[in-house]
Amino acid sequence: MGEGFVTLVFLFSLQIASGKPPHIVFILADDYGFNDISYHNPLIKTPFLSSLAAHGVRLENYYVQPICTPTRSQLFSGRYQIHTGLQHGIIWPSQPNALPKNETTIASKLKESGYSTHMIGKWHIGFYKREFIPTQRGFDSFFGYLTGGEDYYTHNNTFGYPSSEYVVLNGYDMRRNEEVAADVAGNYSTFLFTDEAVKIISSHDPDTPLFLFVAYQAVHSPLQVPEQYTEIYKDIDNHARRTYAGMVTCMDEGIGNITKALQEHGLWDDTVLFFSTDNGGQILEGGNNFPLRGWKGSLWEGGMRGIGLVYSKLLSKPGQVNSELIHVTDWFPTIVHLSGGSIEDLPLDGYNVWETLSNGEPSPRKEILHNIDPIDAYWNSHIEPYKHCRQAAIRVGDWKLLRGCPGNGSWIPPPESSYPIEYAPNYFDNINSTFLFNIREDPEERNELSKVYPEMVNTLMLRLKEYNATAVPVRYPAPDPASLPELHVISI
Repeated sequence: MGEGFVTLVFLFSLQIASGKPPHIVFILADDYGFNDISYHNPLIKTPFLSSLAAHGVRLENYYVQPICTPTRSQLFSGRYQIHTGLQHGIIWPSQPNALPKNETTIASKLKESGYSTHMIGKWHIGFYKREFIPTQRGFDSFFGYLTGGEDYYTHNNTFGYPSSEYVVLNGYDMRRNEEVAADVAGNYSTFLFTDEAVKIISSHDPDTPLFLFVAYQAVHSPLQVPEQYTEIYKDIDNHARRTYAGMVTCMDEGIGNITKALQEHGLWDDTVLFFSTDNGGQILEGGNNFPLRGWKGSLWEGGMRGIGLVYSKLLSKPGQVNSELIHVTDWFPTIVHLSGGSIEDLPLDGYNVWETLSNGEPSPRKEILHNIDPIDAYWNSHIEPYKHCRQAAIRVGDWKLLRGCPGNGSWIPPPESSYPIEYAPNYFDNINSTFLFNIREDPEERNELSKVYPEMVNTLMLRLKEYNATAVPVRYPAPDPASLPELHVISI
């Protein structure tokens, strides 16, 4: 073990012991596909993210959840969604639902360690009572929106599936702390969120530890971006893909501006920056996960294997590509460790993976419960008609088991590619479907092995049963008439 390594570990330990934990910046992208970053696809321009990955730690065996609310709830709580009641779907704007109040959020935990805590962007883990909004869950300030999506300029929640009773109410959704931020209507959200982050950084006292959580709206639909960013991709004929790519580059530019502000205001050398997507890319809205199978909303790798990276000058071995198993629940205990806090009183499902990130040590995580959803899931792939079926999936070591309806399992290359689309058979309506893959050898999930290794199927089924015995009841309430935006009219 080299002298430089020992020195870095000593300095980091000394920093925490002396009461000076690092600044934590966590940037979360929305619907950002596996094939939509420069180091996976050189056609997509992400110079700032790619530089952070090259000089930090790039995660290549990192998992999130297939959709928004589950990933965010697990990131904020460090707990699987079967333990918070959020194992089915997302939280719709009209639902009286939220991450339970008895769950300690990462922001609340960092407050205990003396952090100044600020959140920008998308919340989406419940707001039906005041006690569930960001400023009541550990954040000193909040600027962003509470629901799952909106127009990038008007900030109206105006889209969804009209056939769903949960998506029929439309209204303005942009808040500053606990008040409506009517003054920002007409401004592009990626610019707004970046500017807010820069303002917070520029006014922050470097001697106080900072937790800055930036949850970009990008690159979730609707597909909207200023024209100068689509001009970069004028050679891409597909309009959705071209616009989406422009949105990616606009977000990347914003991340570059945030890192520049950290440098200019003396925070950068003491910052640990995390970047993650919340789920796989939505191919129907320009995203792409090729060569992985499936997309957003599915339990195939394309729905869950995420873009992730960590950058810090406090990393002992920067410049690494890390293939150790890491899950979104692991950020909670890892960040609390960095803060010098304790997790002994919390029933977490995540692991502290700092030694894995910083020193390249083996991950303490050996398995991931992707989900157990006992309620019929409704799908509309625009390729298959509506179907429904329950679903479950688990990863143990190299093995992954899927049961029920994992979602559309096609292999979809980007429109600019010469590869053909490979449509998979219908896996939507058979609750008894069983799939087994060796993910290390077969990350594209092409070689189904359940008939070859029935004993492995039985082992993983037993593990699912053990997890299911710890699950709390699903909370997926009916819409509340009090959510009607007309009852909460403001002037914009």
